[in-house]
Amino acid sequence: MIILIQMVLFCLLFTAMVMYAVRGGAIDGLYFYPKAVQERAIDIGLITKETMQKKRKVFMTEFYIVMLTALVLIIGLWNRVSDFKTAYLQALLFLEVMNIYDGIVIDKIWVGHSRFWILPGCEDIPYVQTWGQVLKKRSLLAMIWIAGAAIVAGIVVFLF
Repeated sequence: MIILIQMVLFCLLFTAMVMYAVRGGAIDGLYFYPKAVQERAIDIGLITKETMQKKRKVFMTEFYIVMLTALVLIIGLWNRVSDFKTAYLQALLFLEVMNIYDGIVIDKIWVGHSRFWILPGCEDIPYVQTWGQVLKKRSLLAMIWIAGAAIVAGIVVFLF
């Protein structure tokens, strides 16, 4: 039961980080959009490519630090895990749940059903991923998280 609560809190933190990324409006998260939308937004002067890239670099750095720190603290401090196998399995579970949450709740539900994400002048360009795109991206990330979980587990074992 506690791990379920932890996963919910972890996904809420993920959502909070996305909200933080777009605190000035959807244009602040242009790097989340498909290339065609990015190019149109830049062409019509909503943002410069340099500004978009800077925002992406800053946010992604903050995002990885916050999410990694939270995951290490949940596993190592809250769950008191100190062995690699348990830390790895918990990290993999959290990362895969986050992956699915991002694809369904963030990409398909929030982005797909909220007017917030529609950029002026880009309304005619599809910006919501199709189910096929979501499945392809999430499958690739599922493989990446297999390695990512090992890194998290290594940090947990080192620290705790």
